[in-house]
Amino acid sequence: MTAGGTRAGQDAEDLDIEEVLALVNEGHGPSGHGDSVPAPAPTPRPHGSGRTGEGGHHGATPWPDAREVAARAARAAVKAARRAPVSVPLDAALGLTLAAPLSALTDLPSFDTSAMDGWAIAGPGPWAVREEGVLAGHAEAGALTDGEAVRIATGARIPPDTTAVLRSEHGTIDAKGRLHAGRDIEPGQDIRPRGQECRTGDHLLATGTIVTPAVLGLAAAAGYDTLTAVPRPRVEVLVLGDELLTEGLPHDGLIRDALGPMLPPWLRALGAEILAVRRLGDSAKALYKALTASRADLVVTTGGTAAGPVDHVHPTLERMGADLLVDGVKVRPGHPMLLARLKEDQHLVGLPGNPLAAVSGLLTLAEPLLRTLAARPAPESYTLPLKEAVHGHPRDTRLVPVVLRGDHAEPLRYHGPAMLRGMAAADALAVVPPGGARAGQETALLDLPWAAAGIEVCFT
Repeated sequence: MTAGGTRAGQDAEDLDIEEVLALVNEGHGPSGHGDSVPAPAPTPRPHGSGRTGEGGHHGATPWPDAREVAARAARAAVKAARRAPVSVPLDAALGLTLAAPLSALTDLPSFDTSAMDGWAIAGPGPWAVREEGVLAGHAEAGALTDGEAVRIATGARIPPDTTAVLRSEHGTIDAKGRLHAGRDIEPGQDIRPRGQECRTGDHLLATGTIVTPAVLGLAAAAGYDTLTAVPRPRVEVLVLGDELLTEGLPHDGLIRDALGPMLPPWLRALGAEILAVRRLGDSAKALYKALTASRADLVVTTGGTAAGPVDHVHPTLERMGADLLVDGVKVRPGHPMLLARLKEDQHLVGLPGNPLAAVSGLLTLAEPLLRTLAARPAPESYTLPLKEAVHGHPRDTRLVPVVLRGDHAEPLRYHGPAMLRGMAAADALAVVPPGGARAGQETALLDLPWAAAGIEVCFT
């Protein structure tokens, strides 16, 4: 392997993704906001078992348990798939998880450099100044002798026998062209010595680190062209419904599709690679064909998860012999959501058709599943007091859009299942327990990808 083709972990023992995931989860719960409480193992149920249609959901899974089921399903899929880490160019690695430790391939800096614009000086002053200066990226200048100085730029290589760097603002040149210091100078001042940041072979970052812009910069500085990382989970989105328009104004009982434009970038923000977005209408035949042909790790469907005359998701899953791991969740909005295992290493998340209900399903089932497939660490759970009381459902968790204002969360209006107006202004979703929450009550929050600090702000 040449110096120009180096990659992370070249000297490390190869790990598969299951081992990377185990390292990431060491000392952490499998998912945030209550998900660390073990849930009972899901029992696959045949189509129709325990379901009561759109208005009820006997046998539905409690919200925290549903998130744990999704994370556990992903861990089983990782084990079954035995996917290997991939070598990714730096410009394509943002947001991935390192599958090998990052060790320095060179000293940083790799030679003594100037930390400031000024003069490299040797011995006590005043100093005679050389005519030609030293610039960054140029070959090493000749050695200095005592009483000699040379102009030097930040980042330039320090000439041999240099005592210190005198900053531009601290030096003056007299009429005879001699340099004088305006203050005392310590030996080694404003010189970055070779290896100040690290030495070749030093451990820089651990397996399981998320690749942020700063990680990319460090990797490049340390000599890497590629990184060994966990590949992005592959996702296919199937938009169901004959009533959906892709452009123009609603008319004649037709409505604009909000989920087709919203879900792909949201899923990318969760770390997924989008293989395709397909619009199938209300066709059981087209749905079956799409599911049986899909190469995705996760298929996300929109609508069709209830028990109406054109709700084809459950019958199609039954026809395929899929295992229903979650068939309804005790959460509002979004309780008709579902999670099914199509193959050992392939799953389906069925989202309700109403936009905010679909967001609820995305964060309840797709987020923990994708996070686990990508070997990302679980987010730290946190709470804030609510500025206002929030009415709750008597039995179910509620997810309510909120904005974060200093040390509290302010609930937003327009949070019905079909509404996105509140969601579009939100920073997070408040996890409101059954029965509701009073003003000032500490309430768990789910950050939205673009509002959370860190790599999730990236959509590409």
